[in-house]
Amino acid sequence: MGRIIWMAAAAFLAYFVKGFCGFANTLVFSSILSFRFDNINISPVELILGIPANAFLVWKERRYADKKIWVPLTVFMLAGSTGGVVLLKYLNVEQVKSIFGVVVFAVALEMLFRERSASAGKCGSASRAGMLITGILSGILCGMFGIGALLAAYVGRAAKDTRTFRGSISVVFLIENLYRFVLYAGTGILTAAVVRQALFLAPCMIAGLGVGLGCAGRLDEKKVKTAVIVMLMISGAVLIRF
Repeated sequence: MGRIIWMAAAAFLAYFVKGFCGFANTLVFSSILSFRFDNINISPVELILGIPANAFLVWKERRYADKKIWVPLTVFMLAGSTGGVVLLKYLNVEQVKSIFGVVVFAVALEMLFRERSASAGKCGSASRAGMLITGILSGILCGMFGIGALLAAYVGRAAKDTRTFRGSISVVFLIENLYRFVLYAGTGILTAAVVRQALFLAPCMIAGLGVGLGCAGRLDEKKVKTAVIVMLMISGAVLIRF
């Protein structure tokens, strides 16, 4: 019963953050569950929960997706994702947890710096080399952990506005998710038990998303984002020593 409550709470909190902030759901979900579960049992559950959300965003923002952004990034993401799935399948459990801890801590730092830069009115520029590196690294992280924060950081600089950002990144994520679904199924990572867990958690995901969307505009968004970042940094540091 304790494991079920832990998973339900993780799903609710992760998608509350998604609804409120628009990002970090995978990081929150995986960070919470990594203390009790192996990543090979977490990533496929998050994948199934995330596919419908990305499909909805692709349909909603389809007119704003920029092919110059999502087409090359998708190619690089798929190449990296293949390697990430192989690493997830065959790496030692302790090694995966330590790697995940480093990734979570590094991404939390990047999110913190990005928030400060946005507050100061600063923004970076996108480059082809950056697209190649970001795409492959993001693919590896997505294959192993489902984390696309590096991709979000790049697209945030390349997109001209919020709707272009959401439309473009949702297309990349949806195609990558479907590709990874096939890889997970083919390598035995995706099982009937995983599907049952995802279906069980779906109501928690929907509830968290709804509450998050309802709270948007009522709570201080900057403070909530800061709290999420701090939580991720602490989780990453603990997992490195797990």
